[in-house]
Amino acid sequence: MTEELPGLAEGNAYYQALGGGRFRSTIHAQGAWNVHEQHMAPASGLLAEALERHQPRPDMRMARLSYEILGLIPGGEFHIDASVLRPGRTIELVQAEMVAGGRAAIRATAWRMATSDTAAVAATEDAAIPGPDECKPYDGAAVWPGGYIRSLEMRAAEGHRPGAGKVWLRTSHPLTDREDSSGMARLIGLVDTANGIAARVPPGSDSYAFPNLDLQIHMYRRPEGEWLGLDNAVSFGADGIGLTSTVLHDLKGPFGRAEQILTLRRT
Repeated sequence: MTEELPGLAEGNAYYQALGGGRFRSTIHAQGAWNVHEQHMAPASGLLAEALERHQPRPDMRMARLSYEILGLIPGGEFHIDASVLRPGRTIELVQAEMVAGGRAAIRATAWRMATSDTAAVAATEDAAIPGPDECKPYDGAAVWPGGYIRSLEMRAAEGHRPGAGKVWLRTSHPLTDREDSSGMARLIGLVDTANGIAARVPPGSDSYAFPNLDLQIHMYRRPEGEWLGLDNAVSFGADGIGLTSTVLHDLKGPFGRAEQILTLRRT
């Protein structure tokens, strides 16, 4: 596969860091819809890392990440630019763009918010899901092509079906060959997988394509660990638009939600 795609880097990581905000994707970041594109999941993790590293403040954390997918995400070399859009003492908005082939492929923004001790009132209405040890192995590569899907270990809970499911996933591949990414950036780099874990219709010919145009992540708690749990539901409208909605979990329980708007296209 890498012989067909000479622009890809070699190695065990999803990305090779070239310095100066430049990166090159590897086969492990390969997308599922086209062999020459990147999967949004590791790309979003790399952008989350860029946002996290840009003028960090220990008294704040990212609480919402919003990604706009501006077109096909080409594999190979690209660079990331980060900036502060709205500075503030307790709330600020930061932005990062992935630029490949002279155009922005993904634009990400994140609200960083000041943290404080609210343990006395901490609570959530999101229900827990069975842990990965209670789930069965799930072969996502039997449903989806591409190097990214092959890079994952996946486990599905009882009741998994087209349109809804509870799936845990993790990866042994570092986000970059620097191997210094935060646990949060690595988990964020798995979230976009949600759109494929319980596909309402099978991908491929004589069916429908349903790529997402965005990824919205809200986190009321900072996630930890290597396992990401996805409690997932997929809705298709009657006019060519769909929505994937997911409650996000780590091994401590739910920590936030993700939404992805879909364009439905007959194949």
